[in-house]
Amino acid sequence: MRYELIIFDNDGVLVDSEPLSNTILAAYLTELGHPTSYEDSLRDYMGAAVHRVHDFVEERTGQRLPADFDDTLHARVFAAFERELEPVAGAVEVLEKLAADGVPYCVASSGSHERIRVGHRKTGLDRWFGDDIVFSAQDVGRGKPAPDLFLHAAERMGVAPERCAVVEDSPLGVAAARAAGMDVYAFTAMTPAEKLTGATGYFSRMARLPELLGRSVA
Repeated sequence: MRYELIIFDNDGVLVDSEPLSNTILAAYLTELGHPTSYEDSLRDYMGAAVHRVHDFVEERTGQRLPADFDDTLHARVFAAFERELEPVAGAVEVLEKLAADGVPYCVASSGSHERIRVGHRKTGLDRWFGDDIVFSAQDVGRGKPAPDLFLHAAERMGVAPERCAVVEDSPLGVAAARAAGMDVYAFTAMTPAEKLTGATGYFSRMARLPELLGRSVA
């Protein structure tokens, strides 16, 4: 295989969380007096750490979000995860194949460590991800689209950036991977390919990913 490390985004790539979390985020912002549609939330915040929400609202309105915004948002999202969250179709099969082939992988997410763990426990993906291969925007100074998180993950895993492949589904994530000097494969199940410009390859079904990474599907 031409890659020594596969770095997965989490939300929308491993766990099917984007519809849930963006619906809740849009409703909460609207409740606070900042009218936001589901489509607005996807456009502005998909793939980003929560600090981006604070920054955007303050830039646009001059108002700061409540001090307990993060805690309230996370509580609502986690409750929805416990009720409804599922793994992305085909994600488990991809992880099984990478493990069987001995290809190292990890996750690098804009979400907090708690958010990642809650989602993985609910979907059963925790069996594939020990603490040593889970990286969060909490671990670095800048989230996506800065390259810091992906570079941090590669360094911790002991792999040069040019030997890494990133699996992403957001424009911010694709930009971050390219800035890190990594190949990036864009998952287009939710975001059209034309909004994920600059990717190395595109796929709409997880079953295609091993082939794109240089392995045929077993």
